[in-house]
Amino acid sequence: MSEPAKITIVEGPPPRFEPATDSWVAAISEGPRIHHAARCLLRTMNGAQLIERCQDAWREGREAYLEYRTTSGLTEEALIVAARTGKVDAGQVLHLWLRLDRMAEMLEEATAGRDEDLEDDADSEDEGEDN
Repeated sequence: MSEPAKITIVEGPPPRFEPATDSWVAAISEGPRIHHAARCLLRTMNGAQLIERCQDAWREGREAYLEYRTTSGLTEEALIVAARTGKVDAGQVLHLWLRLDRMAEMLEEATAGRDEDLEDDADSEDEGEDN
């Protein structure tokens, strides 16, 4: 089997993933397991070539992945299920829809952090009442 295509983020911060809520994303992500779909937006200077790389891989029956570094410096990959380019005031952007198996875990971590902050705030308010 041929190598999958890759889009690698070489510099800049890790991508910010948001849950993909479009029903068409769930439809093209179907499989024997439930997968979490995410969307991210990346600035690029060569969006058309990156789209072409994905399309060539898909035409040949290969997969395409986004390769990126996490905030802790680890290298991760996410399967690209759809891609398109666009323009914003700052230049060209790449819209990627991904099958992100870690999405549930990432959302849980984000929520846990917020819950801990709320608990800390509540504890601080309780301490202030005792005075």
